[in-house]
Amino acid sequence: MRCVLFGKALCSFTATLPAPTLRPSAALQQITMIIELISIFCCGTFFGAAAYISVAQHPAALKAGVAVGGRFFRPMYNLAAPMQIALAVTGFLAGLIAWYLSSDILWLAGSLLLVSVIPITLIIIKPVNDILLDPANDPDSPETEVLLRKWGPRHWLRTIVSGAAFIVYLIAALNGA
Repeated sequence: MRCVLFGKALCSFTATLPAPTLRPSAALQQITMIIELISIFCCGTFFGAAAYISVAQHPAALKAGVAVGGRFFRPMYNLAAPMQIALAVTGFLAGLIAWYLSSDILWLAGSLLLVSVIPITLIIIKPVNDILLDPANDPDSPETEVLLRKWGPRHWLRTIVSGAAFIVYLIAALNGA
C-alpha cells in the first residue's frame, strides 16, 4: 500500500533501513536502572509509611485514649498489612535482582535489611498484634493500653531497619550512577 502511494523509490529505501535496536549492554543498563528504581520506590514507600505510623499515627491514637487506639488498631492493621507485605517482598526481590545485575554488594545488603522486617514483624510485633486483633480483646481495657504501648517501640525497630535499607539502596544507586 505504501509503495503505491509514495512510489517504489521510497519503498525500496525504507526496506533497506535496519530495525531500531538497543545494544545488549544499553538494554541491560536500562533494565537494571528500572529494577533499581522499583527497589528504591518500594523500600522508600515502606519506610515512609512506617515512619508516619511511628511518628504520628500511633502516638496520636494513644493520645486520643485507649478506647480510640484499641478500636482504631484492627481496621488500620487490616488495611496496612497487605501494602506493607507487598512493598517489603517486591523491594527485596527487586534489590536482589539489582545486586545480580550490577554485582554491587550494597544492593544485597539493602535487600537483606529490607526483608528482615518480615521476621521482625513475625517474631517481635506479631504476638502483640494477635492479642490486639483478637475479637475477644476489649479495646477499652487497661490490658489493651499496655499492649498498645508495647507495640510502639516494637514498630520503631521495623521503622529504623527499613530506613537503613532505604539509605543503603540510595547509596547503591549513587554508586552506580
